[in-house]
Amino acid sequence: MTLRKLITGLAASAAVIVTATTAANAQDITVAYFEQWPLPMLAAKAQGKYEEALGTNINFRAFETGTAMSAAMASGDVQFSVSQGVPPFVVAASGGQDIQVLDVAVSYSDNDNCVVSSSLEIDKNSASELAGKKVAVPLGTAAHYGFLRQMDHFGVDLASLEIVDMAPPEGAVALSQGDVDFACGYGGGLTSMKEHGNVLLTGAEKEELGILVFDVTSAPAAFVAENGDLVAKFLAVTAEANAEWNANQSDEMLQLIAEQSGMDVDATKASISTMTFPSVEDQLSDKWLGGNAATFMKGVADVFVEAGSIDSALDSYEGAVNAGPLEAASKM
Repeated sequence: MTLRKLITGLAASAAVIVTATTAANAQDITVAYFEQWPLPMLAAKAQGKYEEALGTNINFRAFETGTAMSAAMASGDVQFSVSQGVPPFVVAASGGQDIQVLDVAVSYSDNDNCVVSSSLEIDKNSASELAGKKVAVPLGTAAHYGFLRQMDHFGVDLASLEIVDMAPPEGAVALSQGDVDFACGYGGGLTSMKEHGNVLLTGAEKEELGILVFDVTSAPAAFVAENGDLVAKFLAVTAEANAEWNANQSDEMLQLIAEQSGMDVDATKASISTMTFPSVEDQLSDKWLGGNAATFMKGVADVFVEAGSIDSALDSYEGAVNAGPLEAASKM
């Protein structure tokens, strides 16, 4: 199956039920998140702070990709997606799904990358040798976007590659067993990949090329419109957890994050050390939700269109960013 057919199918599945019921029962809020992806909000999850603030029962449901999160929001099964990658968000929004960015969950240029098998002895100076190789990529995710940008930078023709859609943990296993020549991913999956290969570019080198990597908290637009106060309270709990981590990074909090993410403490510490959690003030600035986030999403969409991954991009993604609830959260 071609890359275009694969990503087209993913985009379609994420947007087929755009008219689904989005207003959740007050006693049944479902939040999508990633395992093996350590965030400060997981400590708040463990302590029951979200239920306390929202006054509702909350189901936290683990996902493997941001594309699956989009589909779950489209069907009405999920009300909040925490740390959804910008690319899967853009794929869904470009396909007509009415979802909104609510905050910047995490920035992580070093925690999302492509790893080449050690046996190939290929680095950034010989990356052209990747042509004709087999690669594992979680399609429609931040790792997919980074993969496309890196291949473009190195002049590797996508048509020459055998691209296999795999979640990061699966890609790590495939790389370790020699089933693929290189793999792209994030979180614990990327950590495992690095045991069997090397990255082509560091996070700083990617940023110099304009390859930003950040995730958002997203939600169906209708749900946000109907539950503004609840949404603001949810974001306030996340912001408080981020602020606590930024200020203290205590062993107690690290332990909770590790337990909730399904990782050991050392792996959690290594992973979260590559992440940054912008303050609410920073998020509301032009650098993020005040302007650049929408501009960046447009850039991602245009890259996907050029690569044949989606049929078309929106003229603007400003309508897909809603800073109102976060502004309200900042006053709580």
